[in-house]
Amino acid sequence: MISICKKELRQFFSSLTGYIAIVVFLLVNGLMLFVFEGNILDFGYASLDRFFELAPWVLLLLIPAITMRSFADEFRSGTFEVLQTQPLTRRQIVNGKYLGSLVVVVIALIPTLVYIYSVQALSSNSGIDTGATAGSYIGLFFLAAVFTAIGICASSFTNNAVVAFIGSLIACALLYYGFNAISKLVGLNGGADYYVELIGIDAHYKSISRGVVDSRDIIYFLSLIFLFLTVTNRNLLKR
Repeated sequence: MISICKKELRQFFSSLTGYIAIVVFLLVNGLMLFVFEGNILDFGYASLDRFFELAPWVLLLLIPAITMRSFADEFRSGTFEVLQTQPLTRRQIVNGKYLGSLVVVVIALIPTLVYIYSVQALSSNSGIDTGATAGSYIGLFFLAAVFTAIGICASSFTNNAVVAFIGSLIACALLYYGFNAISKLVGLNGGADYYVELIGIDAHYKSISRGVVDSRDIIYFLSLIFLFLTVTNRNLLKR
C-alpha cells in the first residue's frame, strides 16, 4: 500500500501541474481572505471564518483535479493490468491511491496554517479563537478526506480523466450542499428538513467548525469514506 502511495506522489509532483494546482489553491484563498471585498481586514475582529467558508468550495475544484487520473489513466494506458500482477490486494491498491491523494491535499492545506499567525499578528484585541480554529481545521480535514474518497471512486468508473473530474465535482457538490438546499424546500418544513440536512456534509462540517468535535460527526465522515472506497473496490472487482 505504501508503495502505491509513493507512486501517486511521484506522479503528481513529477510535473508542474501538481505544483500549479496547490499554488492556485493557496493564491485563491489568500486573495479572498486578505485582498478582495469582504476580506478579513474589513471584519474588524480576528477570525478565520471567511477562510473556512470559502475553502470547501475551492477544494471542490482542487480535489477532483488531484484524483481524476488515479484509476482513469491506469485503465486508459493499460497499466492497471500490470498493477494487478503485483503482490497487492485490490483494497491495498485502493487504499494506497486514496492515501497518496489525501497526502497531496494535506500538503496543500499545511501552508494555510500561516493564516493563523497572520491574523494573530494583525489582531489588536484578545486574538484568534484557537479552539474554534482547531475544530474548523479538523472539520476541513475530514471534508477533504471525504472529497478525496469520492474523487477516487469517480475515477474508478471511467478511463477518461475529464469525465472523472466532472463526475467527482458534481458528486462532491451535491453531497456537500445539495441536501442543505433540499432541506430548505417549503414542503419539508416542520422537522423533516433537519434530518434531510443531516444527510449532507455541510451540516456536519459546520458542527465540527464550532469547536465541538462530536463523535457522531466523526462517524459520519468515516462512514462516507468507507462507503466510497468500498464502491471503488467493487468497481475494480468487475474489471
